[in-house]
Amino acid sequence: MYTPRIYKQEDQQEINRFIRENGFGILISQGEERIQGTHIPMVLSEDGTKLYTHISRANPQWKNIEANKEVLVIFTGPHTYISSSWYDHENVPTWNYLAVHVYATVRMIESDELRESMVHLVNTYEKHSEKPVSVERFSPGYYEKEIRGVIGFELTITRTEATYKLSQNRDQKNQAAIINELEKRRDDDSHRIADAMRKHPSTQP
Repeated sequence: MYTPRIYKQEDQQEINRFIRENGFGILISQGEERIQGTHIPMVLSEDGTKLYTHISRANPQWKNIEANKEVLVIFTGPHTYISSSWYDHENVPTWNYLAVHVYATVRMIESDELRESMVHLVNTYEKHSEKPVSVERFSPGYYEKEIRGVIGFELTITRTEATYKLSQNRDQKNQAAIINELEKRRDDDSHRIADAMRKHPSTQP
């Protein structure tokens, strides 16, 4: 992913936090005839070295993902349009956003490993539910039927690239003006970008 130095995020703890908070990613791999992609939830391992996920057995993408072949996973966070009318000088509009690209090798998992992965996935995303669902409470026949319908993957991360494009190239006055305008909007992404801009202030005087 092309990222100007000023927008690069290289704090691995921050990148891991981002992945955990934006775990619905796009798994991209090279198929026989074209590039293939699937939108799927992911879970990052505690040590940040692996991702776990699964796709439907009916999805042909899994057939072309060979063991130890590199894939790309894209995680996107909030993003929003930035109007150049907010600046005190002439310039073009742009877009602010947060994104992480993860490159990884793939190993298919099954049986107990797949079951463990599914438990971890459900527990991760159910933890904030008022009445959380537990995989262990599913009837054995139903759960085994569902398991047979998916292909599990363990992705070993080989490289991460993170872009936090938050108007760091603007001076403090113009960055403050952007934040002010974003806060006037009603959409959640604009407010989240404004918050991120405060955490990653302008590098210009």
